[in-house]
Amino acid sequence: MKKIAFHWQVLIGLIIGVLFGLFLKDYVSYVSWMGIVFLRGLRMVIIPLILTSIISGIANIGNAENLGRLGLKTMVYYISTSLLAIITGLFFVNLIKPGVGADLGLVKQVTELSAVQDSFSETLLKIIPTNIFEALTSGEMLSIIFFAIVFGFFITKVDKKPSDFLTDMFNSLFEVIMKITMLVIKLTPLGVLGIVAKAVSDAPSITEFAGRMGIYMITVILGLFVHTFISLPLVLRFIGKMNPIWHFKNMATPLLTAFSTASSSATLPLTMNAIEYKSGVSNKISSFTLPLGATVNMDGTALYECVAAMFIAQAYGVDLTLGQQVIVVLTALLASIGAAGIPMAGLVMISIILSAVGLPLEGLGLILAVDQILDMFRTTVNVYSDTCGAVIIAKSEGEILNDKKLINNIHENTR
Repeated sequence: MKKIAFHWQVLIGLIIGVLFGLFLKDYVSYVSWMGIVFLRGLRMVIIPLILTSIISGIANIGNAENLGRLGLKTMVYYISTSLLAIITGLFFVNLIKPGVGADLGLVKQVTELSAVQDSFSETLLKIIPTNIFEALTSGEMLSIIFFAIVFGFFITKVDKKPSDFLTDMFNSLFEVIMKITMLVIKLTPLGVLGIVAKAVSDAPSITEFAGRMGIYMITVILGLFVHTFISLPLVLRFIGKMNPIWHFKNMATPLLTAFSTASSSATLPLTMNAIEYKSGVSNKISSFTLPLGATVNMDGTALYECVAAMFIAQAYGVDLTLGQQVIVVLTALLASIGAAGIPMAGLVMISIILSAVGLPLEGLGLILAVDQILDMFRTTVNVYSDTCGAVIIAKSEGEILNDKKLINNIHENTR
């Protein structure tokens, strides 16, 4: 297996998982445990990785001016691409109208999604943790990122001796966490096999995807396809001055893993590894942009939320005005920022959009049957957009990314 490129190993694991789930359903338990072990390993390193990478990255940035410039570029990219994704989804859902004539008999119970969600203003307030240890324990990513940014910033404000000590300490901790992460990453092909086999064996029958639900799925996937293979490559080419094909090949492993796990947070260790060791982005850039992107940059989720809300409106015979569609766009943008990087998070966030335009929350039941499959697609787009942002921002900071000799030197220096 060592002679096979790693992304091909992951792809082989994915294909075997699909076949196993289709033809050996009674024996899935014999391989599904590998997926559980793999995900637990990734979750084990996520929070230490985010905390140490952001603190060390910001401490290495050096000063408030550099941090402010980097932060502004990052947020402008995130908001711009998410908005572009939403508009793409809105165009296709108005063009295809998948909800017109949809079978409302498909509505399922949505009691598990009925919990009251925080408003956007409350989400912003909760970014500031009252207890950082509680935030670390409960995995409140926005709070952890906020604390890490503040901590890293003030490392640069103390005297040189403690500043150098803390910077070296967090750089060392980050290197240790990355070593542990690399061990987990080696399990990716087996983990993907177990996850996909279980997902395929649990999938509903093909009849549940027929008719209008099939058209709805096609609408979402078409929007995601256009955003991934047209919009983002154009941004890479003309703004980042990058070769989109070169970048896509470099990201094969994290993208396949994102598709399999449906979790941008779980994929983060692989994303950081690929962006640094294959594309040559410095740790200073990757450790700031990627953990933040895995939490707040959700292009695929934003597009999906917009299409799903419009689909539900069409299914209920509600003709949303231009003003209401603008509300859908803006709310989808804000909701995608608040969506956690975990499976099914986007489904919960749609309730905010439905409430904003006065649609019944029961409409969520229409899309439950196909959400797991669409979650895999939209998570892949989320991760790909994060990687595009990292290389674009790195290029804007004057880094040389497509120099294979330089990347090989990085490999040698980190062994």
